Amino acid sequence: MYVTKIHQLYREQFIDTDLTTAWDFISSPKNLDAITPQDMTFEIVTELPEKMFNGLLIEYRVGIPVLGRQPWVSEIKHICPQHSFVDEQRIGPYKLWYHYHEISMYGSGVRFVDRVNYVLPFGPLGAIAHSLYVKNQLEYIFNYREAAMHEKLSRCATAQR
Repeated sequence: MYVTKIHQLYREQFIDTDLTTAWDFISSPKNLDAITPQDMTFEIVTELPEKMFNGLLIEYRVGIPVLGRQPWVSEIKHICPQHSFVDEQRIGPYKLWYHYHEISMYGSGVRFVDRVNYVLPFGPLGAIAHSLYVKNQLEYIFNYREAAMHEKLSRCATAQR
């Protein structure tokens, strides 16, 4: 019998910016494109508002090896302004995707936390896909996101000075 495994990805980074700038950036769904690797097959389908709100549904199309382009719908929820929010997959390639985002003041800057819990479909085949591809792809995406956020927010912080 195969036991489903809940995978976890945890990241934190520190950026020399202020809480308002950080929140303005991460609470704008349009900025997701700016922190997604250019070489990914990723397209936002939904017309996006300037700011997220509880219950916002965002539809994407993502390219997945072997499976091709797949729909992904996320719900934005549990928003605590200038502190945290969750994006949870409603439709998509994962059996479960629950991504908690948090920001807080840390010294003279802001600490960003990403905590993702996810489960792959297809039982043992999903476990093989995780080992061979998914884990490395998520590391790549979050490494890119970390660098892109640092660049975008550091530039914002520098421009404000």
